[in-house]
Amino acid sequence: MQSFGPNIWIAEGPTVNAAAGFAYPTRMAVIRLESGELVIWSPVALTNALAAAVNTLGNIAYLVSPNSLHDSFLADWQRAYPDAMVCAPPGLREKRRDIRFDLDFSNGPIAQWAGAIDFAIIAGNRITTEVVFFHHESQTTLVTDLIQQFPRGWFSGWRAVVARLDLMVAHEPSVPRKFRLAFTDRNAARQSLATVLAWPTERLILAHGPVIGSGGQAVLRRAFGWLMRR
Repeated sequence: MQSFGPNIWIAEGPTVNAAAGFAYPTRMAVIRLESGELVIWSPVALTNALAAAVNTLGNIAYLVSPNSLHDSFLADWQRAYPDAMVCAPPGLREKRRDIRFDLDFSNGPIAQWAGAIDFAIIAGNRITTEVVFFHHESQTTLVTDLIQQFPRGWFSGWRAVVARLDLMVAHEPSVPRKFRLAFTDRNAARQSLATVLAWPTERLILAHGPVIGSGGQAVLRRAFGWLMRR
């Protein structure tokens, strides 16, 4: 566990293989609410050491999958913390009928998060509907797959070529081309992103990219500039 600001921590998970054998690093975040309850964002593989570290921070009350692609370890966390409320992004209930979901982000704000965590549902993408989060106290925005940046040399062979063309290894965090092409309703996406870009983001946590300790809003504006321009 690594502190990333007031009442927010990050933990690195193992590398996982996605479609076509592309290896992805994993990262989760832990946010502590004023009540002392914890929100686990994009949970990574659960180990005894990770559970012990998280338990020292408070009581796990919420398990959050930010989109329908980041669900690999959700069931393990639910089994370990059965009293935690599991929050579903659009599309995940239908995909994971083996998981009990307690909240849907599409239903509006979560009262217990008021003043602590905001979120925006980025609509209009065929690949997945991602929920982007903002932690007020640390001025941190959390993005899962819509923005990525892998280190140069992370991929090899034909995958390196694909990653370069897809902007996965661009010189700064970017929206991969596959996600750009998958936006079928750009007006809906712009409306959602307007909320994200209005947040006073200083820090930025990416599931698949570097953590950014300052200037986060400028990074977001550059990453989504292609979409916000009409």
